[in-house]
Formats: sequence, structure tokens, C-alpha cells
Amino acid sequence: MSENETLRQAALFYHEYPKPGKLEIRATKPMANGRDLARAYSPGVAEACLEIKDDAANAARYTTKANLVGVVSNGTAVLGLGNIGAQASKPVMEGKAVLFKKFANIDCFDIEVDESDPEKLAEIVCSLAPTFGAINLEDIKAPDCFIVEKICRERMNIPVFHDDQHGTAIVVGAAAKNAVFVAKKSFEEIRVVSTGGGAAGIACLNMLVKMGVKRENIWLCDVHGLVYEGRSEDMNPQKASFAQKSDKRTLDDVIDDADLFLGLSGPNVLKPEMVQKMADRPIIFALANPNPEIMPDAVREVAPDAIIATGRSDFPNQVNNVLCFPFIFRGALDVGATEINDEMQLACIDGIAELARATTSAEAAAAYRGEELTFGADYLIPKPFDPRLVAVVSAAVAQAAMDTGVAVRPIDDMAAYRQRLNQSVFKSALLMRPVFQAAREASRRIVLTEGEDERVLRAAQAILEETTETPILIGRPEVMEQRCERFGLDIRPERDFQLVNPENDPRYYDYWNSYHTLMQRKGVTPDIAKAIMRTNATAIGAIMVHRDEADSMICGTFGEYRWHLNYVSQILGSQEFSPHGALSMMILEDGPLFIADTHVHQLPDAAELAEIGIAAARHVRRFGVEPQIAFCSQSQFGNQTEGSGKRLRAAIDILDSEPRDFIYEGEMNIDTALDADLRDRIFPSSRIKSNANVLIFAHSDAASGVRDVLKMKAGGLEVGPILMGMGNKAHIVSPSITPRGLLNMAAVAGTPVTHYG
Repeated sequence: MSENETLRQAALFYHEYPKPGKLEIRATKPMANGRDLARAYSPGVAEACLEIKDDAANAARYTTKANLVGVVSNGTAVLGLGNIGAQASKPVMEGKAVLFKKFANIDCFDIEVDESDPEKLAEIVCSLAPTFGAINLEDIKAPDCFIVEKICRERMNIPVFHDDQHGTAIVVGAAAKNAVFVAKKSFEEIRVVSTGGGAAGIACLNMLVKMGVKRENIWLCDVHGLVYEGRSEDMNPQKASFAQKSDKRTLDDVIDDADLFLGLSGPNVLKPEMVQKMADRPIIFALANPNPEIMPDAVREVAPDAIIATGRSDFPNQVNNVLCFPFIFRGALDVGATEINDEMQLACIDGIAELARATTSAEAAAAYRGEELTFGADYLIPKPFDPRLVAVVSAAVAQAAMDTGVAVRPIDDMAAYRQRLNQSVFKSALLMRPVFQAAREASRRIVLTEGEDERVLRAAQAILEETTETPILIGRPEVMEQRCERFGLDIRPERDFQLVNPENDPRYYDYWNSYHTLMQRKGVTPDIAKAIMRTNATAIGAIMVHRDEADSMICGTFGEYRWHLNYVSQILGSQEFSPHGALSMMILEDGPLFIADTHVHQLPDAAELAEIGIAAARHVRRFGVEPQIAFCSQSQFGNQTEGSGKRLRAAIDILDSEPRDFIYEGEMNIDTALDADLRDRIFPSSRIKSNANVLIFAHSDAASGVRDVLKMKAGGLEVGPILMGMGNKAHIVSPSITPRGLLNMAAVAGTPVTHYG
């Protein structure tokens, strides 16, 4: 099977299995009993209907309308497929709906309309206004798309946005803004030559005019050559607005000294010899898909310093509408905008362009591993999987809507709005909020021991941007310098963060002497102490905390947990501080679930299990959660006399020996812990009345196994593991941790505590 056929079969398989299509509808309210049915439908639904009848704005309160977009097409200009008809366009429209949901958490219905008459199509779309908060017109041929959009915008009091026009124009505008900046040119002076007189091409040119390009400096060509005054062939008012008074007739005639070539036409339209005629440092946007107007390699041969963008994902600077449409709709919907106006579109451009100039996010770097994501000629616009887009771009759009008076539901607190948007993409943001707030009240010094790791460097950048903590990194400065440069990070060793260089640090003598003093009666000689302080970053970090040169340390991005724990316990352990257990917060769709002990005690005894319970209760409260602790076992409330149940019952007895300020119960099965109704049938006198939110196991294999299953199969996001019992002096993470996970752990470590049990 050829490569193309393999890709074709894979795409068809993706669309067919495990069920046909890419969408489904899920209920957001419970539907488990007659009471739910009575509220969801008859008679309860009548109350919501009457509220909306009295005030149409109540539709945003009682229905999905304020978060629902209709993606509408008649299939007359689909992708590179042309007029394939409404039904054949459905996979594309479903895909558009999936992107809305993925990138901006917007719900969509895809609507394919078998109507080629633009005025009739507009009539149909207008009749859908009661259903949707906004309309996304898609893949409608030019010039019909101009007619449909004009009619719908005039008659509908909700945003109507033709993405092929304006979405493309916005992303092109953002890329052009940064390309002109990199090339040290200005919109007011550049000369633009464009091929393609369709909806996208015209919209892009109109956007460039709004951004400062002079209309007389724009030369538009189509399949018939230059659009000039007096031309009658294949003309429309949109093309005519860019007609030049000239006797030139071909692309080759007008390309001389052009600063920007904008191609939205077809393959191989721009020849290398034409590029040679362009101005110095030419900007080439060859956006035809899948084959551009000229291949980047061909441009480089004749203009090595050219700035190039395409519509393809296998070259730098992919101009992709997904950078725009989810976020402009998100902002418009959230303020109840009645339209998407020029100011909102320009705000979207500014947000996208500014984000590209900022430090790249760790999540985008992980999604595009191996690509250089540093602002410049090969990185003009951010990647679609950059999670910061939703907050930066949507907030800018929402603000522009409010500033221009088209927002029906203005936002009072934009900072809180941005935070909510971040919470929609960073699952940990809401639960981590109290921890970050506590951490901001102090300025603690956090040692990140594996300082040369990309994740640690990215976390250090985020710590400096989002907290008041002082990061200290252990590693070789020249390696860190090179990697910061390669990863597009603004931070640099010693300038932005403190540094410990194991190969050459003035404190080396003090460090090995401190370690030797602690360990000399445990078989550690001076030579061993010297070697460890040269090679063991975990031991170095622990010594820094011991010497009060740092407040806490984070290690474990590689290596085995207990290996790190050995050095942490040796150096920082005392009568007051000793490892009680490791606690992981798993963030699931229905809320957090805490798991312990995942790492410290292989087979904890009753006293250790009681300590784990006490410590877990204290740490869970750090996240603003009231602990409901279930001690889990194969045994269920005494039905097995031996095994883990025996140790758990003994732990319960220890906890019962004095008053506790948290709720706990056990021993029980996991399903009993997580299902209050089941537990009530089995053990009606249980102290836990709701579903448990903390599960403590009598064996680390069980705890770590549940943690891993939740992470890998249930989509759980882990915060942790949190090392309990060490007074917040040290935390040992797992090798799978992400930069965002390290930032979360830095916030945990950054909370000023004396002892958290």
C-alpha cells in the first residue's frame, strides 16, 4: 500500500470508528430519576420557557444559546475540493465543530443546507437566530458568500462571521504584522502583490488596508491576470475596489520591488525568477493548499533571507484559521456581542501577534517537539495548541466588543475573566488557586535540582512570571544558556535565577563539609562527601535547604523516587520531620480525588497509615477542599479478618483514640468509597455521608496503580506527588511531570508553613 493510500485509509478509519462521525450530544444535567425528568421536561421546563417569553435575554441563563455556534455551509467551496455539495461537506463542518470545542469549549451544531441561491440560503440562516449565540459561515463560494454574510449581518442580532474570509484575514494580518516587524519594514510603505480574487484573498487585502497598507500599493492578480481599471472579465465589486490604473497585465509585470507576496490561489503561480525581482528581505505568504504558489525551498535558493509562510503544517509559519475562530467567538459569546466588528478583529490580530513575541508555552513546545518556537522569521504566529491563546485573544476580543458598545453582557472584572479562561484549558487552575494565593503572600526560595532539563527551565520561567518565588537551579550555566536560547526562553542563568554549578561553585567546600558532618557516622568519608557534592543534584539541593540557603527543593524529574527520598531523608529528616507518605491530587471531570500513599511506604503499618490520614487531611485543605477520607481495601467493614483490612482497622482505632478535625471511615472497597448510595446500603452508620474525596491504601502498589489508571485512562491530571511530613522542605515529583506540573509543585513548595504533618 502506498503512503498516500495508507494515509487515506487511516483518515477513513478515524471517521468511522469507534462510531461514525466526530460529534455526539451529551446531557449536562442529571437524568437519573423521575424528579430529574420532571425538571428537565414536563412540567418543569415550562418555567424556563415562560422566563424566556418574558425576557428573551433569559435564553442565555436557561439554555445553551450563549455558548452555541451554528456552523453553516452549502458545500459550494470546500477546502481544496470545490463544489462538492452540502452533504459531502458534513465531515468538514463536524471537524470545525470539534475544533470549537477543543480550543475554546464552545458547543456547535453543524448545519449543511442544500441551497445554492445565496439570498435563499441567507433566509434560512436568519431563521436560525433563536437557536444560536453566533453563526459561523463556512465554505460558501465567492461572490455568494459576500451576499449571504451581508444579509445575515444586517438582519441577525448575533455575530455572523464568514471564517474563510475574516478568519484567514485575521491570521494573515497577525503573521504580516510580525513579518513586517522582523523585516524592519512598515505597513504604510510596503508594496503588496496578491494572487487570488476569492473571498479569502479579498478579505486579507481589506484587512491589510485597515492595518495601514495603502490601497494604491496593492496589486491584485487572478487567473486572468492583473485586476485593472476597465477590466470586464470575471469582475465583481469586491475585486474592482482593488483595480489599478495601469497598462500592466501579468503577475510577472507587477512583482518588481514587491515587499509582500500574498498568495491565495493555486500551485506554482510564483516563480523563483519573480522572487528575485522582489524587494530586499521579501515576505512570501504562499498559502494555497496543499501545494503552495511556490515551495519554501525554491524561495530560499534565490532569496535566503526571505520570510515565508504557507498553509501547510510541515513548514514554519502555518497560517491556520484555528488560531482565530475559536477565540474570537469565545470572546464575542462571553459578552453577548451583537456582531464581530473591525475593532474586535484587529484586537484578535494584536493578541495573536503579541503572543508569538512572548516566550513560547511549555504545552505548545510539547505538542510541537523538535520545532524551534522562538520569535523570528520562522516563528511569526503561535501554534494552535498554545493554551494561552484562549485567554489572551478572547479577552482582547471581549474588551474590544465592550469598548465599541456591541456587548450586551459586559464583563466587570477582566482579570477574573482571564482567570476563568485559563481554568478552561489548565485543569489544575481552579483547584490550585488557593495554593497560588498563599504562595504569593511570601517570597520563598525554591531549588529545582535538575536545572538543565527543558521542563525545569520552562517551569522556572513560569515561576518568575506567575509567583513571587525565587527559583534556584542546579546545573551547568553554559548548558542552561544554550537551552534557554534554543527553547525561546527569556530567562538566563544568574541574571534571572540563582545558580549552583556542581562543577565550579564557591560554596563547594561548605557543602561537602556540611554533608560530611551530617553523614560521617553513617559511613560517609570526606572523599565520598566531595564526590556526592559534585555529582548528586538532589543531595546538593537538600544541603542548601539544610543550610537555610533555600526554603524548599523539588527533585525527581528523572530517576527513581526512593533514590531521591533516601538523600532527602538523610539530610532533612529529623525527630520533627520525617516522610509520612506521598499524596497525589488527581483532577478528574467531576472534581479532585486524592490518592495516598503512592511512593513512601511499601507496606505501611497501622501507625503509618494513621499518620498518612492525618497528613493527607492537612494537605487536602490547602486546596480549599474539606477531606472525606476513605481507607480502602479488599476487605469491607470487617468482612475479612486478615490481610490489609486488619492493618486499616488498626489505623482507624488509632485515629479514634483522640478527637480529629476531619472525617474518615474504613475499611471499604473503592466503589463503596466513591458511591454514597451503595455505602449507605452496606454500612448505614458510616461517618462519611457524601462521596469520599481521599483514598488511602494499605499498599503502595494499590495506591500508585489507581493513580496511574486515573491518569492514563480517565484523563486525570496529577498535582503531586506531595511529600507529606517534611514540613514542605522537599518534594519529589515523577519523571512524567510537565512544566505546568512543576509550576504547581513550586506553588505547593512556596507556601510558607512550619509543618504540614
